[in-house]
Amino acid sequence: MANKLSIISFSGDFDKLTAVFTLATGAAAVGYEVNLFFTFWGLDAIKKKQGRSFVGGSPLTRLFGFFMGGVKAAPVSRLNFLGASPRIFRWLMRRNNVATPEELIDAAKALGVHFYACEMAMHILGLTKDDFIPEVKDVLGVASFLQIAGGGQTLFI
Repeated sequence: MANKLSIISFSGDFDKLTAVFTLATGAAAVGYEVNLFFTFWGLDAIKKKQGRSFVGGSPLTRLFGFFMGGVKAAPVSRLNFLGASPRIFRWLMRRNNVATPEELIDAAKALGVHFYACEMAMHILGLTKDDFIPEVKDVLGVASFLQIAGGGQTLFI
């Protein structure tokens, strides 16, 4: 098996995105080729407009875009405590010298991690490639991503 890690990021939750980017940066730091495939709520992590913004093609998809809010508004998957948990986690991370999701995303970019967006999920959510950060290498279907991921380890988070 090649030194290749591919991660499918399905969730937009704070803790799950932290896991995605921790694994990605750790693998890239030791020389792995790393491919991240963002689908559905995971797409929120790679949007250009962070925070609550009306992104999408139709009124309904624009409403989804507003409610998601990007990495800074990502809820914790369990025990979110009306949005207080992400702030508590960030405080604990800073206190313990652990990178926040935003810092991990910046590190992933610097380490040459490959970012891909899911074509099907983008169509459903009314998004275009222009809605994403410039580091998104391509918009792919599942079959194309699986070809890229071939020969390495693939995780679904």
